[in-house]
Amino acid sequence: MPDTAPKNTPSPVSSPAPSTARTSAPTPAPTPAPAPAANPEAHPAPTAPAAADERLRRWRLVLGGGQADGTGCELAGRDAAMDRTLTALYGGSAAGGRSGDRSGGLGGSAPQVARWLGDIRTYFPTSVVQVMQRDAIDRLGLSALLLEPEMLEAVEADVHLVGTLLSLNKVMPETTKETARAVVRKVVDNLEKRLATRTKAVLTGALDRSAKINRPRHRDIDWHRTIHANLKHYLPEHGTIVPERLIGYGRADRAVKKDVVLCIDQSGSMAASVVYASIFGAVLASMRSIDTKLVVFDTAVVDLTDQLDDPVDVLFGTQLGGGTDINRALAYCQSLITRPADTVVVLISDLYEGGIRDEMLKRVAAMKASGVQFVALLALSDEGAPAYDREHAAALAALDAPAFACTPDLFPEVMAAAIEKRPLPIPDK
Repeated sequence: MPDTAPKNTPSPVSSPAPSTARTSAPTPAPTPAPAPAANPEAHPAPTAPAAADERLRRWRLVLGGGQADGTGCELAGRDAAMDRTLTALYGGSAAGGRSGDRSGGLGGSAPQVARWLGDIRTYFPTSVVQVMQRDAIDRLGLSALLLEPEMLEAVEADVHLVGTLLSLNKVMPETTKETARAVVRKVVDNLEKRLATRTKAVLTGALDRSAKINRPRHRDIDWHRTIHANLKHYLPEHGTIVPERLIGYGRADRAVKKDVVLCIDQSGSMAASVVYASIFGAVLASMRSIDTKLVVFDTAVVDLTDQLDDPVDVLFGTQLGGGTDINRALAYCQSLITRPADTVVVLISDLYEGGIRDEMLKRVAAMKASGVQFVALLALSDEGAPAYDREHAAALAALDAPAFACTPDLFPEVMAAAIEKRPLPIPDK
């Protein structure tokens, strides 16, 4: 929203209930309150008619105009310009009219779309702009226009736009590919800056704690494990334990090495998860104490481990869409495991299996029986769980491998728990 909007203004995608509509539409910038006066009547409060006009103005912006809105309110100036940008996308109702009810539209004109993209960035904040761009791609079929460099330079880049560009990668003309890579790199760099430092700190601590050595220096003694291992040597007459065996933390960069296999479903619904998983894969690969492998799959399996130093190369090596063969992907991941007790396999998938279901479950059971820590994530994004196969999720839970959606901020804790072989921090449903 512009400076004229309240801070908590939602996107104009759905019509709010009457109780929230009065806080949903843009409002004029607040005027500083007058200094207190000796005579309170010298500065009277706004009149009831003015407050009523403001409510009608807000309802008019929410409802989108026309005879059906019942407000009878006319917009002018900046309000009218904002309303035009909403009408172009949502038609006669800014609250989300059906396609048959549209009175506006962006049409197929690239210059017109470019102007509209500039307008929404003028009138609305980034979070709302990203929602409106996403709606324009979905509702008005603007994906083809994203193949033009001019369009890519005008859009507000986010994870969802990256997903759309990746899905168009195979049909993208050469003249657009460099611009597309620049857009993707901007998003990836911003996300990596936000996620990398904390991920490395959390996992370094987990690796240190997971490394047990039996002749530690004093500062490296794990007192909790040492006491537990020596309880049988308790001397009641002295009220103390004789620690015959010391257990200590190792140093992850010298004494410990964990193997992590990221196995990512690249079906169309998993676009945001592919983006985040590629970034985390690059972060993990940069840690000397972790040997990271990255596998993506649909009905075929592709190993992108050799591209992990650049997540943008990883993303452009994926092909969103197509079928799903989880069993084949897990079979390949099994072939990569050489030290089961020190391996974490992370499957990121909505679990809609097109391969052999029973074989898929047998592979998970076999990996767990060998000592592999198996993590099943329905999504790795900020948007919660997608539609997923509940029967397969229940079957994995029965194997002590519960499947759940994970936000990027929670992922380091999930990996730390898997490395330390602790219960996973599964979020509440």
